[in-house]
Order: sequence, then structure tokens, then C-alpha cells
Amino acid sequence: MSDSNTTHFTNPSTFILLGIPGLEMAGLEVAHVWISIPFSIMYIIAIFGNFTILFIVKTEPSLHGPMYYFLCMLAVTDLVLSMSILPKTLSIFWFNSREIDFSACLTQMFFLHCFVVVESGIFVAMALDRYVAICNPLRHSTILRNSVVAKIGLAVVLRGGMIILPSFLLARQWPYCRTNIIPHTHCEHMAVMKLACADTHVTSYYGLFVIFSVMGLDGIFIAVSYIQILRAIFSLSIKDTLLKTFGTCGSHLCATLAFYIPALFSFLTYRFGHNVPLYFHVLIGNVYLLVPPMINPIIYGVRTKQIRDRLLQLITHKEAKFFSSCFGSQTHFHVDLGGELVLGPLP
Repeated sequence: MSDSNTTHFTNPSTFILLGIPGLEMAGLEVAHVWISIPFSIMYIIAIFGNFTILFIVKTEPSLHGPMYYFLCMLAVTDLVLSMSILPKTLSIFWFNSREIDFSACLTQMFFLHCFVVVESGIFVAMALDRYVAICNPLRHSTILRNSVVAKIGLAVVLRGGMIILPSFLLARQWPYCRTNIIPHTHCEHMAVMKLACADTHVTSYYGLFVIFSVMGLDGIFIAVSYIQILRAIFSLSIKDTLLKTFGTCGSHLCATLAFYIPALFSFLTYRFGHNVPLYFHVLIGNVYLLVPPMINPIIYGVRTKQIRDRLLQLITHKEAKFFSSCFGSQTHFHVDLGGELVLGPLP
């Protein structure tokens, strides 16, 4: 073991991120490069998909409503989560750039966990929007006015910051005298906490409180909302209306499950899965931060008709401009009723 592994630090200026531990000992350094490929693909899809959602909602006036405002909040949150960890993770995989400044590490830790709480709150807000829209549709526009949506968004962000702030402040005060090596791809709270030479029981119990109070209560609220929604849906007598109403909730339900299941699995295995290999902890810790930002825009883009139609309009418009530039200005293109791009002479 190198000297850096045993050196004692009272106030480390930097931490060393190992990436996915265990690969070097097994002689599998090249595995970091292979693992970086799916990570890069997920990152590109997350960035492109969420920016596309933001662009479509901004440019389409018919999408200026509570459901799509909450969807934009979700897209921004997913962008923050992706951009908080992936650039540094890929620099570890590609360039072996493992050092991270002490303050930058704690800042990354704060933003990661803060926006995980924010994302959970946004899913609650989206469940509330679906509940009002389906169970009390005549009052939807009066209950969820733009000012109310803005206040809900602000409350969700403030809640995330206030809940995570105590853990952040405690982490800044701890002495780190064991080592400055973090066996992770990013500054995960539990991984940083294990380096402290102090009694961390308080923050450990507080972390469990955050998990069960935030995600537990949010999950219960979402479940109750969907029980009421399902009761309202199955009371409908018209089959087409029933299917259409259920379809509007399907995308939100899929995105919610894709977020909560891996997040809870990661949190609980990190605290109680002592026999689980460390590399598995690290991979799961990345999955719950990378997969939801990647699949959320796909789910909403595919299952939300308004977004899907607007995206198809943008694509066909770009195709028409491209072909017009190729064939000359005396030719025009339009989209027929079947969605096909049609070439025709100018009238």
C-alpha cells in the first residue's frame, strides 16, 4: 500500500476518488474505459433529452401549464444531478484525474443529496397536479395557478436545501485524520463520513431520518394520490376516456418508480448491506443518479402526446428546410395528414 494510503490528515486540501475500487487490484484497469462507454451514453442522452424537453415547453405556448412547468423543474433537476457527477467520473475513467478539492468535494456532496430530495419533491408536486386534474378538473386552473406552481417549486428547493444543510455543516467541521482516499466515483455522503475521525452517529441517524421522512412521506403521499386517481379513473364509464386518463398518469408513475427503487436500494444497501461488494455499492450509487435523468425525457417524450407531436413538428420542419436548400426555393414541403413529408410545387 502506498504512503498516501496511510498518511494522516487533519485538514486535507484534497480528496482522492478511486472510481470503482477493486479493479486495479484485479488487474482490470482497462475496465474503467469500458465502463465509461455506457456512462457516456447515459450522460449524452440525459443532457440532450432534458434540454429538448425545456426547449419544447418554452417554444410551445400550448404547453405552458402546471404539468409541463413541473416537468421543466424535473428536467433542470436531472441536469444538475448529471452534470454534478459525470464530468468528474469520466475524468477518472479516461485521464486518471482522481484529485478533488476538499471544498469542491463537500459542495458536490451537498448538491447531489439536495437535488435528490428536490427530485422527490417534484414527483410529489406532479402527483398533486395529476390528482387535481383528474379528481377535480373544473377547479384545476384555479387551484394550480402559475403563482401557486412557482411557490410549490420554491418550497421544494428550499426543503431540499434545509434538509441537507445540517449534514453538510457537520461534514465541514469533522477532522479527517485517517486518509483522504474516497472509494467512490464521487463524494457520496456515507463514503465521506467513513473518513472522519469523529463520532458520526448523529449524522448517520440523521441520514436515516432523511431517507424515511422525505422519501417515505413523499412515497406515501404519491401512493395516496394514485389510489384516489385510480378510483376516479375506474369510475369512468367510457372506455376511451378511461384509457386516455390512465395514459396521462402512466409516464409519471414510471418515472417515479425508476427514481425511488434504485435510490432506496442504494441508500439501504450502503448502510445495511455489509456483505455486498464495494464495487456493487459504487455502481448502484451511480445508477440511481444517472438512470432517472436519462429515462425521464424518454418516458415523457414518448408517452406525452403533446410533447411527442411538437417534437415531430420540429423534426419535419428541419427536414423541410434541408430539402428546400437542396432542391431550391421554388419547391415547398408540407406534412400530410398521415405525418409524411410531401414535396410539391409552390402554388
